Amino acid sequence: MNCSVCKERDCYKTGKDCTGRQEEIFKQYKDDHYIRKMMEGAAALESEGYMLLTRVEEIAQFAKKMGYTHLGIAFCIGLHGEAATLQKLFKDFFTISSVCCKVCGIDKNQFGLKKLREISVETMCNPAGQAAILNSTGTDLNIMLGLCVGHDMIFTKKSAAPVTTLVVKDRVLANNPAGALYSPYWKKIIRDKMSI
Repeated sequence: MNCSVCKERDCYKTGKDCTGRQEEIFKQYKDDHYIRKMMEGAAALESEGYMLLTRVEEIAQFAKKMGYTHLGIAFCIGLHGEAATLQKLFKDFFTISSVCCKVCGIDKNQFGLKKLREISVETMCNPAGQAAILNSTGTDLNIMLGLCVGHDMIFTKKSAAPVTTLVVKDRVLANNPAGALYSPYWKKIIRDKMSI
């Protein structure tokens, strides 16, 4: 499959199945009650809030539609302020548990991890720990705020609850990674760097 280079987009326009797998995939939604409920909630949210709700509002509305009462926030320590703001916004409507990336204070030296600076102690990010702590609190939905590439994958893999992303870390583009796709300047820089 190479949908990103398809010019027809008949799946969208006419409902064409160009994979031959529609029936097989359809069963996943039909047979898994929880996935079906999530799809129903997502479709209702899209229909009711299209171009009206921010991502923050969409997360809150989706959680309500799903009957989630306990939300977890897994955040980068650099987005502590944003995590505090989100918790403050949601605390009257949900039970909130939040955990920063440096939880447990594990030194990078313990794993021989590369450091940013040559200092005696540099605490590593701990996405497995973030997931374990939120799992132990029984969250229904976990929200990621600015976890690093790789760390976000570990957190998602280890999280018992479904995970959604509110903020994606991009230290260069003010947490707006799509900016690199819109800028001819950045596309050239990226191509040049990858050629080296």
